[in-house]
Amino acid sequence: MHNGTIYALALVLLLAGCGGHDEAAQAPAPRAVQARSAPVTMDVRAAYHATPATVVALDRAEVGSRLMGYIGDIAVAEGQSVTKGQRLFTVDPLDVQGQVDQARAGVTQAASAYADAKADFDRFDNLYKEDVVSRQQLDKARLQHDLAAARLAQAKAGLGTASGQLRYATVTSPIAGVVTRKLANAGDLATPGKPILVLENPARLQIETQVPEAVLSQLKPGQIVPVEVDGIDGRLDAKVARISPAADPVSRTFLVKLDVAAAGLRSGAFARALFPEGERQALAIPAAALVNRAGIDGVFVLDKNGIAQFRMVRRGAATGNRVEIQAGLQAGERIVVEGADKLESGDKVTG
Repeated sequence: MHNGTIYALALVLLLAGCGGHDEAAQAPAPRAVQARSAPVTMDVRAAYHATPATVVALDRAEVGSRLMGYIGDIAVAEGQSVTKGQRLFTVDPLDVQGQVDQARAGVTQAASAYADAKADFDRFDNLYKEDVVSRQQLDKARLQHDLAAARLAQAKAGLGTASGQLRYATVTSPIAGVVTRKLANAGDLATPGKPILVLENPARLQIETQVPEAVLSQLKPGQIVPVEVDGIDGRLDAKVARISPAADPVSRTFLVKLDVAAAGLRSGAFARALFPEGERQALAIPAAALVNRAGIDGVFVLDKNGIAQFRMVRRGAATGNRVEIQAGLQAGERIVVEGADKLESGDKVTG
């Protein structure tokens, strides 16, 4: 009984051992793929001092009312394009109309008084010529005539001023552009100095940034500065348009404005201005080595046996046909630089 148990156990171990050898023998060999590989190297690249920046409209207007009154209607909406001189909104001119009516009544009254004074002066002038009245009486009539004429001129000027205010009841666009913000609605009270609409011209944009004095000393008008803008692929060339001569008293930095022109830019977008400051060493690989798997950028790294494994990397800026790698690789590692699109992890690279 004891010997039988030992025999059975030995048989089980023997079969298990044979099965393990069979499985090892049946494991498939790695798939061989023809591809070209090369070691990861360092490149010499331009070094930049990056500063946060903002895209702004060169032509921008905050439009309000010169009158106090209730907004009758707003004829435009946010996002709408407008032309210079186009009507934007109307302010109820009730108060101004009352001033116009009052000034018009003043003109009528002053004109009547002037007519009476002129008639008296003409009559005294004729009587003076006939030696009926004295010179003193004529001069008094002339004074009354001149005072009445001055009052009439003053009343007409007041009517002109009041009437001129009426044209401010209709507000028009001072620039051609787009309505970017609407700050009030019909029925709201408009007051002088309070903006109702914000307009911008998207065709004329600049990038504004603040730079330290060390960077400022290297800048000059017309210099080309690379910029990166959120939502825009690649770098854009911007030109130094204006350099502030005075520093911000809090940050001790200087305002720099850069002219930029590119489709798709929007005011308010975040940007980065890259001001040159010498050279630096950077890890870089051929652009063809990068592959995208399931939305992830990566490369195929080879081990000492030539087996490829996909590894995620963080890419930086591209210069020519080479891309900077900010994380995921080390100098000297061997990667697939040609034919990577045909590979899967575990393939053996030949060639």
